[in-house]
Amino acid sequence: MDGLSELDARLVDCRACPRLVDWREEVARTKRAAFADQDYWGRPVPGFGPHDAALLIVGLAPAAHGANRTGRMFTGDRSGDVLFRALYDVGLASCPTAESADDGLTLYGTRITSPVHCAPPANKPTPQERDTCRPWLVSELRLLAPRLRSVVVLGAFGWQAALPALATAGWTVPKPRPAFGHGARIRIDGAPGPLDLFGCFHVSQRNTFTGRLTPAMLRDVLREAATAAGLRPDGPAERAGAGGDS
Repeated sequence: MDGLSELDARLVDCRACPRLVDWREEVARTKRAAFADQDYWGRPVPGFGPHDAALLIVGLAPAAHGANRTGRMFTGDRSGDVLFRALYDVGLASCPTAESADDGLTLYGTRITSPVHCAPPANKPTPQERDTCRPWLVSELRLLAPRLRSVVVLGAFGWQAALPALATAGWTVPKPRPAFGHGARIRIDGAPGPLDLFGCFHVSQRNTFTGRLTPAMLRDVLREAATAAGLRPDGPAERAGAGGDS
């Protein structure tokens, strides 16, 4: 078992935050009517993707009836539908949908994680829960460091969590810390090697339904980050000449 596998195995047994433990397990017991016949994961959700990833995507936390149900990051909810479609379009995923942990989906050179690994009530972890969970992200960054070249952070909460985690993992984060913004790009150096950090609006329904984040905007950030990571993105939409948002 390699380092990331060992980390993930320890993470799924974490019970450090009582409020999150109670909520994730209550959701798994009561379920949503549409998923009443399914067994919910109801535990911390580990990162997903290859252990030698050059690109890391950092979200917020598992959705109660998405990753908390399926056991895989961004899998089984509408936010994930948007993210995986974009990853597929730029050549970073094997298919455009993510329905379950055993659906055969593969990520290419890309890993997805979050600063909080348990589903929080109202999708809002507390700052204390974020800080309690930070060592998991720090450890994941350290294990990915030999190959990691770029990081995309989805949303301001993830940005606030990622910067101190990157600093603890060995990168030099500018002071004052750079502000979050969609399309932000910051080059940071450190013992693990140079890293390009990208900001992107979160793929929440609030952002995607209102048009604050469009599929084209998301693809642009992912494509730029993948290029910075040396992944040479060339997705099916590009090859077919279909650049639309459908």
